[in-house]
Order: sequence, then structure tokens, then C-alpha cells
Amino acid sequence: MSIKDPIQAFVDEITLLRNELADLKRTSLSKDEAAAINKTILTGVERMSQVGPVVQKVIQHDLAKTALDVRAHAVEAAQSAAREAIEKSHAESLKAAKSLSQAAGEARRQAWRYFGGFWVWLTSVGATGALLGALMMFWLQGRADAHKFGDYPNIYCRSAGGEIAQNTDGRRFCGIWIDPPAQQAEE
Repeated sequence: MSIKDPIQAFVDEITLLRNELADLKRTSLSKDEAAAINKTILTGVERMSQVGPVVQKVIQHDLAKTALDVRAHAVEAAQSAAREAIEKSHAESLKAAKSLSQAAGEARRQAWRYFGGFWVWLTSVGATGALLGALMMFWLQGRADAHKFGDYPNIYCRSAGGEIAQNTDGRRFCGIWIDPPAQQAEE
């Protein structure tokens, strides 16, 4: 190994420093270059700040649309579930009605056998005839009462809700209000 001369070592160090300063000058910016880079950075930041609200609006719009889609799907699912429940309930109701109808038919057959079918039929025909006879009597009674009222209006006028009145010729008649005046309606 050779020992370097201290002066030579010092010169080498100074040369190295000089080269590093030259490299530093080449890589460092001038005032104009720094201003241009600063302007470019500020322009980029400004553009990014303008993009932010637009991106936020787009995200909000997409979220609102997604929320509407979720609601629509939820409503559709609920309607489908309700429809299925109604169909199932309807099927169960029909099944129960059919079962009850069969049970009623069986009860009717048992009653026919137990009570003696002919006598049950005869009794039901007699009851139906009695009911029709009573209805006929009420219908005819109303017509008979109206006929008697026409024959004797002075007797039946007040009991039918009418009033005996006199016209301008002095003849008397039975007046029945169909729509009574306000004074009589209040009494």
C-alpha cells in the first residue's frame, strides 16, 4: 500500500467537493423553475379540489339509486311473500271447507238415519207449509186492512196516522202526510 501524500489527499478532497457542488447546482432549481413547478402543483391541487365535489355527487347519486333499488326489491319480496302466504291460506281454507262440507253431509245422513228419514222430511215439509201460510196471511191481512180503510175511512183514519180535514167545499176527508211538515216531525 502506498501512502498518499497529504497535499494530494487534500486536493482530491477539494476536487470531490467541487464535483459535488457542480452536481448540486445541476440538480437544484432556479427561481423561475421553482415558480413553474409550484404553479403546476397548485393547478393540480385546484383541479383535485374541483373533482372532489363532483365525485361526492356521483357517489351520493349512486347511493340513492342503490337505496331505491333495495327498497324496490324489499317491496317486491314482501309482496311475493304476502302472495305466497295468501295462496297457502286460501288452499288451507279450501281444504278446511271441503272437510267441513264432508262432515256436514255425513251428519245429515246420520240424522236422516237416526230420526227416520221420512218423518224428518214430512216434518220439514209441514214446517215450510206453515211458514208460507203465515206469510200469506200477513200479506192478505195488509190488503184486507187497506180495503176496510177505504170502506170506513172515518173509523181508521186516526189509527192509521192520518187527520180528518175539511176542504173548501165543506166536505171532510182523511189526510195522511207522506212527508210531515217540520213542526209535526219534531213532536
